[in-house]
Amino acid sequence: MNLRDLRYILALAEHRHFGKAAEACRVSQPTLSVQLRKLEEVLGVVLFERNSKQVVPTPLCELLLAHARVAVAEVDAMSALARAAMDPLRGSLRLGVIPTLGPYLLPLIFGPLRESLPGLEIEPWEDVTASLLERLRAHELDAVLLATEPDGNDLLSEPLFTEPFLAAVPPDHALCGRNRVSEEDLAPDVLVLADGHCLRDQALAACGLAGPRGGSLRASSLATLINMVAAGYGTTLIPGLAAGAAQDAGITLLPLRHGVSRTVRIVWRAAFPRRAAVEAVGRIIAERLRPYSAAAEAAA
Repeated sequence: MNLRDLRYILALAEHRHFGKAAEACRVSQPTLSVQLRKLEEVLGVVLFERNSKQVVPTPLCELLLAHARVAVAEVDAMSALARAAMDPLRGSLRLGVIPTLGPYLLPLIFGPLRESLPGLEIEPWEDVTASLLERLRAHELDAVLLATEPDGNDLLSEPLFTEPFLAAVPPDHALCGRNRVSEEDLAPDVLVLADGHCLRDQALAACGLAGPRGGSLRASSLATLINMVAAGYGTTLIPGLAAGAAQDAGITLLPLRHGVSRTVRIVWRAAFPRRAAVEAVGRIIAERLRPYSAAAEAAA
């Protein structure tokens, strides 16, 4: 048994397909199949159930996979530590980002990041908060951009900028004539995202609601939410960086009376050896968004 074999079974457990797992490991499918059979012979057990449609880990394999993940993560951490000693600002940085932030923030920061950190390759991964934190703790991501403060002493975070919420209403809505809108005024027909999105909980809390009204839409993306508001289905709260997309859809945007906002922060593992890279990325994002944050504070 060696580290290469552990990577093979982890890839096969993730993709459940020999061809895709081989591609992920950058080897041929026959090579992966042969190594798997050899590993099963060494261990004296069957690791995967195979048929013409899928490959499924056996119950025993599921137990072994937990140990394999730890072993691979520890070896990767050793390699990362060695690389960081040479130059922490070179190589890849796997950066997670929540869906209500990624489409609007990433286009603003990728240019400045490439210009300021040419040796660093940012690999973005979009997912909801809980999944990003799970991947971060599992060493599958190096840092994540969130709009909430994470729990646990194993993680560190740094605030980057403040993003105000705006009231989003259909163009013919009764609230359109107001200079500012009270968050509670949106409550009767507010639309929210599905469970798992931090923006859902933030919007409900701002409107003084414990949960969405019965039968109301729970959108899977902010883009869907924006289009439903544009169609006159209801109102919602959107983060400021999404204002351009909302206006393009024909939505009327209004400032909120109580100036509700969210703080975007970068989060990483306390033991991550390339802290300098995370802090450099965070600093560039904060600098790029500083004019936006200043404008938001002045408007509030």
